[in-house]
Formats: sequence, structure tokens, C-alpha cells
Amino acid sequence: MHVRPGIAVAALVSAGLLAAACSSAPGSLTSAGGGIVAVGAENEYANVISQIGGKYVHVTAILNNPNTDPHTFESSPSVSQAVGAAQLVVQNGVGYDSWMNKIEAATPDATRKVIDVQTLLHLPDSTPNPHLWYAPSTMPAVARAIANGLAALQPAHAAVFRANLARFDASLRPWYQALAHFKATYPGTPVATTEPVGDYMLQAAGTRNLTTFRFQQDIMNGVDPAPQDVSLETSLFSGHKVRVFLYNQQVTDTLTESFLGLARKYGIPVVGVYETMPTPGYTYQSWMLAEVRALQKAVAGKITTSRL
Repeated sequence: MHVRPGIAVAALVSAGLLAAACSSAPGSLTSAGGGIVAVGAENEYANVISQIGGKYVHVTAILNNPNTDPHTFESSPSVSQAVGAAQLVVQNGVGYDSWMNKIEAATPDATRKVIDVQTLLHLPDSTPNPHLWYAPSTMPAVARAIANGLAALQPAHAAVFRANLARFDASLRPWYQALAHFKATYPGTPVATTEPVGDYMLQAAGTRNLTTFRFQQDIMNGVDPAPQDVSLETSLFSGHKVRVFLYNQQVTDTLTESFLGLARKYGIPVVGVYETMPTPGYTYQSWMLAEVRALQKAVAGKITTSRL
């Protein structure tokens, strides 16, 4: 379970939280006009559903506020209603959104198609980093599963879903190229992080994350890191051992804020990473590309991008 015990539960479930991700009205729960009703547990998955389904889907994103801590989420009757009405659901798995499993069990529907990304990628429950959407190989597999699921629900529009899938795959190329360019231009760049939110992207970019994973995992799970890990993290800044500091923009506390202060003190540029896709104005692929460009600006020009 990747949760932060002890953090007060925020009132996240609201009309804004249940905003639709495509052509339907916010919180649409019916298949008006014959559209497929779909839910993305996180808005990055909802966005991909909308890109593949186009006008034939009505998508709701459950977690879609980049200014809140997704780990404080609690379900509500409106969320249960949205999931219960869905014909297709995409969720992350790896304990990240286990509340979805509870809702699905409470609103059984044998015809509902559930794409669990963990299951799709054949990942064990022990997978240490649940932020799967930052891995370049994740979303193409998810998009294919979405296209197949939508085609099964509306075979008459299967060709449209396949064409949209091809366009989506092509639109990821600038991100892949940016990762490859960074890896070739700045090989082995040393970085520090607060959490493993962007670690898959950092690995693809060929960086060396000098923050211990134990420290990252403790911060992610709301556990006080060991003093020696805090000291080591501090030394990365005071010793100018890293060229950029990436931190979880959505989850901060006094400890992570102290490291932001150290980064400023020692002139180390900062890049904010997110668990929920920044809105408005981003698609999944433009968000991923923006993160790599922010990383490059930090390394090449010592430019901080705290918020996208």
C-alpha cells in the first residue's frame, strides 16, 4: 500500500474532482448518444481514454487535481456512482488506487471492462515504485488495451479506435526523442529527488539518482526517514553533488520544503513532478515532454521549473 498514514483526509471529492475528460458534461454518468461511459482513476489515464475513444466515449477522471495530495483521497457516493456506471475503467494498481477495487466490488458488473495497469504489465504486488505512467513503455500498452476494450464494446467503431491509437503512438515520439537526446547529451547526470514519482523517466533519461530509494520510499509512504538518510540527502546539496533536484509538487511537508530551501541556498535548480496530470492545457504526451524539457533546462541553463 502506497499511502501516507497520519495525513488528514482532504475533501477532494467534489464536482471539480469528477470533471469529464472529453466531450461529455462534467460528471456525465450516462451513455448519451450511445457513447461509451468510461472512468480513469487518474486523469492521465482518463486523458488517454479520451484520445483513443474520441467522440465515442464519455470519460470521467476521479483524481484530476494537480494541487492536491492524491494519497489523501477518500471515496464518496458520487465516485461510486461514476465507477458503477462505467463500461470501461482504467486504474493504476500496485496499491496506488486500491480504493477502486473496493468500489468495483461494491458495484459489481460482469460486463465492465477493467484495465489494471499493474496486471497489464505483469508487475508483482511488490513493485516498489507505483508511478507507472512515467515509464515510456507503459502508456503505449495501456492505449492498446483501451483501443481493444473500446472495440469490443463498439465493434462498429473499431477502425476509428485503431486509427486514434496509431496517432497516439506517433505523438509519443517527441517525448522519446527528448529522452534519447538528454541521455546522449548529459549522460549519467546526478540528480536528487524527494520521492520516486519521476524515477522511471529519470532512468530512461540516463540520470543517476543519488537519493537513496529508502529515503524516497519513506517520504512516499509518510514515514520519517532515518537520520543517516536525511544527512546523506543534505550532503547532496551542500556538497554540490547533484545538478538538479526533482520533487513531488503535489505532496510537501516541512522536511521536503527544507530540501527545497537547500536547493535554493546552494544554487541547484528544481523541477517539480506530478502524480496527477497538470490541467488545463496538457495531454499525457505533452505533459511528459514538458517534464523532460524542464529537466534539460535545469541541467543546461540552471533554470528552475517548480510548476509546469
